[in-house]
Amino acid sequence: MPDDRVFLDLIRKRADRRILFSQHAVAQMSRPERTITPIEIRKVISTGEIIEDYPQDPRGHSCLLLGRGDGDRAIHLVCSPKDDYLAVITAYLPTEEQWRGGFRVRKQP
Repeated sequence: MPDDRVFLDLIRKRADRRILFSQHAVAQMSRPERTITPIEIRKVISTGEIIEDYPQDPRGHSCLLLGRGDGDRAIHLVCSPKDDYLAVITAYLPTEEQWRGGFRVRKQP
């Protein structure tokens, strides 16, 4: 399993080629109460950090990125680098009810 820096570099290289959004990601990003733009997604990819790693994801090795969007709002992005593109699986605005530590650590149920 690559370390976070190597995996993050791979994510950014694939995003430079092309980003493909899953239907789920588009639906989540388009919700009126959150509206996350593709420009914000690019910013999260270019400046964000990996906060969870999912090497055994059935969709392929993926991870959860934390980054900042418009107005410095926190955005979580689940993505998976493929051979020729970056697959964006979902994107959402984390809440303090589910996250702590600056939206870096999941709260236990």
